[in-house]
Amino acid sequence: MTLVAPQLVYLLCLATSLVCAGLLARAYRRSRHRLLLWCAISFSLFALNNLLLVADLVVFPARDLWIWRQLSAGAALGVLLYGFIWERE
Repeated sequence: MTLVAPQLVYLLCLATSLVCAGLLARAYRRSRHRLLLWCAISFSLFALNNLLLVADLVVFPARDLWIWRQLSAGAALGVLLYGFIWERE
């Protein structure tokens, strides 16, 4: 018997990061503050990370996507850090 709760949590994390990325992108279009753009890109990469997590643990459990998940998380953190450092006001 498979557990449904972890799969539900993975999907909710994916949905949350997609909603955050969308809201940040919409706020950037309205205000044109570049920090919002970097945050939207970062949350898009976090959504990719969550999508890879779902693919790795739920859809393709026999495949190992660990390195791709780590690369997407690192890229998301790098973009967020770049935005925080270079877009000071």
